[in-house]
Amino acid sequence: MDFIRVRASTDGTQTLSWWTGDVYGWQDGDGPHHLFGFEGLNAARAVQDEDGWRLLTREAAVYLDPKTREILHTWDNPFTGASDEVMHVFNDPVNQRLGHHQVPTTRLGGQVVFNVDLRLAYPSPLKVAEFPDNSASDTYRSMELFQFFCTAEDLDSGLADVPSVFSWCRMSPWLPWMAMGSRPGALVYHCRGGKTEEIPERLREHVGEHFLRAPAEWSAPNVTSWTAFAARARG
Repeated sequence: MDFIRVRASTDGTQTLSWWTGDVYGWQDGDGPHHLFGFEGLNAARAVQDEDGWRLLTREAAVYLDPKTREILHTWDNPFTGASDEVMHVFNDPVNQRLGHHQVPTTRLGGQVVFNVDLRLAYPSPLKVAEFPDNSASDTYRSMELFQFFCTAEDLDSGLADVPSVFSWCRMSPWLPWMAMGSRPGALVYHCRGGKTEEIPERLREHVGEHFLRAPAEWSAPNVTSWTAFAARARG
C-alpha cells in the first residue's frame, strides 16, 4: 500500500511523472559514447481489485541531441556511420499488477527509499530471422532499476498521494531503429524525475494530450519500443 501511494495515488486520481537524463552506449573495444539525452512522462492511475492493485499507465519520451538537448529526428550513428530515423517512445498501455510482493524500503534519516529492480527476459517481438538488422537475439534481456524517494513525514501522514522523486537506470540491447543487428554492446539509460504537474511545454506539444491522461481501464498487451517497431515494420 505504501508504495502505491508513492508511485501513484490510492484514491483513484491520476498522477503525472516527468523524467530527464541521458543514454550511453558502447560496443566491444569502443566507447562508452554519450549517445542521447532522454526526456519523458508517464500518466498513471492505481485501481484496487480483489488481487491487489492495477497500475494503469501510458508513457511517451523523446531522444535528444546530447549537447543541444533538441529533439532528434535523425541520428548519425557513430558505430555504423549511417543516418537513422529516430523512433521516439509512445507506449500505450504500460500496465502493471502490484501488491503481490513487498517493495524493499530503506529509511535514511528523514527520507524513505523504495527499491524496485526489474530483471527482464522474455521472447523478443523481433526475431532475428525476420529482423536481422534490428535484433541481436530471439530473447529480449534487460534490467530496469528504480529508486523512489519520499519524506518519512509525508509517508507517515496517511496521504493518498505521497510526493516523490525517483532515479531510473536501464540496461538494454541496442534499440531496433539503430539498426545495429548482432553487434556486441549495450545501452545504459540514467535518468531522474518525479511526480509533477509541470510538464515542459515542448514535451507536451510533442506527445499530445492523449499521453497526458492515464488509461481508465486495463488493456493488454503492453507496448514497448520493440513491439512498436515490429508493428510499424509489418504495416
